[in-house]
Amino acid sequence: MTTAPAPSISYSITVRLEVPAGGTAVSDLTTAVEQAGGIVTALDVSASGADALQIDLTCAAGDTGHADRIVAALELLGDVVVRKVSDRTFLMHLGGVIETAPKHPLRNRDDLSMIYTPGVARICQAIAADPEDARRLTVKRNTVAVVSDGSAVLGLGNIGPHAALPVMEGKAALFKRFGDVDAWPICLDTQDVDQIVDTVAAMSPGFAGINLEDISAPRCFEIEARLSERLDIPVFHDDQHGTAVVVLAALRNALRVVEKDLSDVRIVLAGAGAAGTAVLKVVLAAGAKHVVVCDADGVVHSDRPALDPSLVWIAEHTNLDGLSGSLRDVISGADVFIGVSAPNILSAEDVESMNPDSVVFALANPDPEIDPGVARRHAAVVATGRSDYPNQINNVLAFPGIFRGLLDAQARGVDSGVLLAASDAIAASVSDEELNANYIIPSVFHHDVHDRVAAAIREAVGA
Repeated sequence: MTTAPAPSISYSITVRLEVPAGGTAVSDLTTAVEQAGGIVTALDVSASGADALQIDLTCAAGDTGHADRIVAALELLGDVVVRKVSDRTFLMHLGGVIETAPKHPLRNRDDLSMIYTPGVARICQAIAADPEDARRLTVKRNTVAVVSDGSAVLGLGNIGPHAALPVMEGKAALFKRFGDVDAWPICLDTQDVDQIVDTVAAMSPGFAGINLEDISAPRCFEIEARLSERLDIPVFHDDQHGTAVVVLAALRNALRVVEKDLSDVRIVLAGAGAAGTAVLKVVLAAGAKHVVVCDADGVVHSDRPALDPSLVWIAEHTNLDGLSGSLRDVISGADVFIGVSAPNILSAEDVESMNPDSVVFALANPDPEIDPGVARRHAAVVATGRSDYPNQINNVLAFPGIFRGLLDAQARGVDSGVLLAASDAIAASVSDEELNANYIIPSVFHHDVHDRVAAAIREAVGA
């Protein structure tokens, strides 16, 4: 028998069925879904007749194959006819998940003459005389470009710009929902660094900020650095800095739980790509002193041959004891493990070898570096990147509030002070009364976390 992953709303289906009006058919539907390993989330009678009912049955499955098996189980029921199967996630994305809308109604010629010609010419002349007025008189003041080349999308890899577009649309929707920022997906059909930099720079007049997304390392470092130097608006690579901000916030609170100090703990970081490097830089800026970084080739140290420039920087700023070897060689005696790397690289014995009251952040998605349930047998605090376990490290906690604050302050760039301020605001959203091993980080739906972050950014920028 095939074992499916745990049911998830992201694999939710709605099955339209026709069943007899009498008897046990309705309860049989629920039983069949549950026996097939699904979870019924809704059961609605969408039409009724004297002899038959039309039922819309919604259930969560573990993956597409599991959904097919659930439908097959329903088809085996006597007197039940499957009429239609709809994938709710695909339905939600039909036609995209965002749209533009005018802020003023176009009711008559007067409205038209002010919103468009001839009245708009006066606005153009004002901006031509003072380009800074574009922030005041156009959408620029509240608009961010979400830019990707599709080279490192979620856990899917290099799937290209067309396949990346749904993710960028979703990101734009999150910007609006949590930060009231108008964001627009820009997916570029090139993975050439020079072309990306030139294209983003050329379109930048229409935006007050650039959010780089899902661009593979090490190109993402150069793209961000060159755009930050070239443009007079903030450039923020969320895979790096959003992750880093939330990891630091969670780490601060995890250390509050176990009563350890950031400057004293020994940290092992697995992953030296975009996210890992950004996490490293922000924890060092926050005061961490004892950090060892590992990648697929083992511990990063100064004597390791063929280090690329980003790894040279890591070697120069970490591993004060000059350790070498594998992750397993350096995890023993560590206080904190942070993984932004690959699935199943850490064992229960590795976690058991860490210091008492250890902290494990297994953030690889969708499959973490160690099963969270296994890690929790030995670690005091465990966090993941997944929504089905406590302590989810989610970038959505950071980027909407960060950009809200940057746009409000009309900021020209992003520095470490902004990142630390955002992290502190997220951490402070968990009160002493709320804090415990299973609640070190607030939900993205926390009532005021995004406002707190935005306010902290405005103060950090000096607005």
